[in-house]
Amino acid sequence: MIDLGGQTALITGGSRGIGRAAALLLARSGADVAITYHTRAREADATAAEIRALGRRAFVVGGDLADPEVAQRLASGLEREFGGLDIFVANAGVWPAEEVRLGDMPVKRWRTTMQANLDSVFVSTRAILPLIRAGGRVVIVSSTAGQRGEAFHSDYAATKGALISLTKSLAIEYASSLVVNCVAPGWVDTEMSAPAFTPANREAIRASIPIGRIASAEDIAGPILFLCSDFARHVTGEVLNVNGGSVLCG
Repeated sequence: MIDLGGQTALITGGSRGIGRAAALLLARSGADVAITYHTRAREADATAAEIRALGRRAFVVGGDLADPEVAQRLASGLEREFGGLDIFVANAGVWPAEEVRLGDMPVKRWRTTMQANLDSVFVSTRAILPLIRAGGRVVIVSSTAGQRGEAFHSDYAATKGALISLTKSLAIEYASSLVVNCVAPGWVDTEMSAPAFTPANREAIRASIPIGRIASAEDIAGPILFLCSDFARHVTGEVLNVNGGSVLCG
């Protein structure tokens, strides 16, 4: 059993999906957990209530993390509530469901995806880093799309590839005090992915995964917990693939 007793964690995008599953798993492992949300206040409050029901402290902040004022408000609240952080999981992001070729992609969509998936990680990480205690863990959630690309979703793939490069950069810049890693999920059965899971597409997606099933949010939360634990204390700058064998990257 991984014991995170006495530690504090922040999960961005913790109101649903992978973020919610990770927040609850870290809480079950003993951590006090803060979560952020952009628009899903009700779901965020429900997640926080579940964390408190596990006997852990919870803290919730809403807003667009690409906004430096929101990120600073988050940092100030974390310092007030928790005094500092041991774990930071950068999970918040969007997946535009509509398939669009790059030549037809509106500039607004490109910029919206960049802001939600990349700018928000830069801005929030910059604000949070001073709060992370020596020996702390940072886990950035990327995607298989960032490794192999994703046709008709080039905006999403570009942001997720950038997060992999950001992970490797931070791992060296902060190697003396922090461990920084990345999780790259494949298809996950969450609300964000739901538009792709039409009956025909769902079976085709399942068949494309060698392990034979689509991951649950909990399937991604477990590897996140591992990277937050002492079992991964000598692992940094790594991309942990959690995709059922669909993308095999060394």
